[in-house]
Amino acid sequence: MGKNIVEKILEAHLLKGRCVPGEEIEIRVDQTLIHDATGTMAMLEFEALGLETIKPRPSVVYVDHNTQQIGFENSDDHIYLQSAAQRFGAIYSRAGNGICHQVHLERFGIPGTVLLGADSHTPTAGGLGQLGIGAGGLDVAVAMGIGSYRLQCPRVYLVRLSGRLAPWSAAKDVVLKLLSILSTRGNVGVVLEYGGEGVKSLSVPERATIANMGAEMGVTSSIFPSDENTLRFLKAQGRESQWRELFADQDARYDRIIELDLSEVEPMVALPHSPGNVRRIEEVEGLEVDQVCIGSCTNSSYKDLMTAAAILKGRTVHPRVSLAVAPGSRQVLLMLAENGALSDLVRAGARIKECACTFCIGNELSPKSGGVSVRTSNRNFEGRSGTKDAKVFLTSVEAAASAAITGKLTDPRRLGIPYPHIQEPDAYLVDDSMFILPRPEGERGELVKGPNIGEPPKNEPMPESLGAEVVIKLGDNITTDHITPAGQRLKYRSNIAKYSEFVFENVDATFSRRCLENKRRGLHNLIVAGFSYGQGSSREHAAICPMYLGVKAVIAKSFERIHASNLVNFGIVPLIFEDQGAYDKITTGQKLLCRDFRESIEAGKTVVLEDPGTGFVLKCTYELSETQREILLEGGLLNWIRRRKA
Repeated sequence: MGKNIVEKILEAHLLKGRCVPGEEIEIRVDQTLIHDATGTMAMLEFEALGLETIKPRPSVVYVDHNTQQIGFENSDDHIYLQSAAQRFGAIYSRAGNGICHQVHLERFGIPGTVLLGADSHTPTAGGLGQLGIGAGGLDVAVAMGIGSYRLQCPRVYLVRLSGRLAPWSAAKDVVLKLLSILSTRGNVGVVLEYGGEGVKSLSVPERATIANMGAEMGVTSSIFPSDENTLRFLKAQGRESQWRELFADQDARYDRIIELDLSEVEPMVALPHSPGNVRRIEEVEGLEVDQVCIGSCTNSSYKDLMTAAAILKGRTVHPRVSLAVAPGSRQVLLMLAENGALSDLVRAGARIKECACTFCIGNELSPKSGGVSVRTSNRNFEGRSGTKDAKVFLTSVEAAASAAITGKLTDPRRLGIPYPHIQEPDAYLVDDSMFILPRPEGERGELVKGPNIGEPPKNEPMPESLGAEVVIKLGDNITTDHITPAGQRLKYRSNIAKYSEFVFENVDATFSRRCLENKRRGLHNLIVAGFSYGQGSSREHAAICPMYLGVKAVIAKSFERIHASNLVNFGIVPLIFEDQGAYDKITTGQKLLCRDFRESIEAGKTVVLEDPGTGFVLKCTYELSETQREILLEGGLLNWIRRRKA
């Protein structure tokens, strides 16, 4: 039996275990990626582990999230990250250089290698044939130190593409179509591999868009072959020597095959408040729009912004609409400036924003109250834009530009102009001057830490028994944005005591206070939720802050991969209802007791909780490897590693 692309890469990087779906494996990591929203804590964790030198090369630290430097906190974190990168051996990408995933694709991605990133959209690298995996910051800190990563060996689904996209249908529509098929949950432990004749019609930037939003389906990663189109992209970036051909064998085995004819893909839109709430635009067009935002790591490439500029050229943004454009990288911005496309955007009325994540994480451009915003980003969770009652719609660049002109959600096929076919350039403008290289090992500098920068909070080993209160009961599809808000709160990411004040603030503003009260009384805290708990961003603070508040377990109907791993890393047990109907019998404020909590986890037995007041019994299972159970017993990964070192 032949091998698929995922198997070839994993087997070439295998350090421990067997490449059998569901079994735990350890793989070598070639490159790592962190940024200023996840990287400050990751670097602090790297320090806490007593590590001195980053092994994977290149490892890159990007400043691309918290570039709105209001107050000292973000600037202090950026200076700390620069000093840590130079001291420990990472490349530092300065503010203004661009969004990590776009820049990494341009300058560092190599087919056939493994990239581990402290961001859920690290699979963007799959557009280049690189296996990009998103993880929590602590997992990446460990990988930076020892050069490896543990995960469950994934199942592999083949998305077999045929045909080619029609004018006005885009790569974004392809991935939205797939979201309508696979949804945002139920895909944990899966890698999507793209193949078929239709792949040849997609450029690397188009493939990267598709791989990027695989994260919204909850898959481990997405990957495309490395072929002539990959070679063309790398050659245009001056990196032709780093290309290698990578295909699946003709008789490769897959766990599922999804057939998709690109010629049948129509312009799509994700309605509020989920990337999986997908419709054809023609079904919902006509809705008046207040704001259009073009950019994010999904759709900010040269091709994307040249397409937007061509549609907008000679036209003016509708009087009701505020249009913002954020290039994905300095490379893209410079090329638009040199060829005149930037002028076309400005003349049309676009506000040119920094080469950064900006609006995607609610750091700026929050819509008006109750406003309708059309965006080319990847997430439209309630409140993520910074305006709780805003309605965010996700579309392609083509549909977003059409909405900016018409003032309403519009099927771009009805715009009445020729489709602008943008070709990939033969040579991209290469200027690496905004990267700062690490100092030689013999010239280690001092770490610079401002007053907002703390230390990773310490946790105690798992208690023998669990006596807890259900502090909050939640529904399905709870995201890490619900747990730890982004936007203006992200500046406290290196100050856990402060950031913890805002846990679930948009759901229940009393959560943090009640947890601390229980903690002072010696009572543990429990979170109860429905399906797909921990969707969205990889930010490990959604586990660190609850740990700081005394949360010992989350009981849910199902968990998303990265968040479940983060919970384990910080000593919180992700428990699953054995009988999912028991969810309806639990109430906020209920007291639950497990007398043999530690013993049950240690032995791999079902966890049984009871309500001493009513006699109600709740049985919970879990999906944990032996190593993960050991980590939980120690109170988290930091404690586990320290003990092993000792």
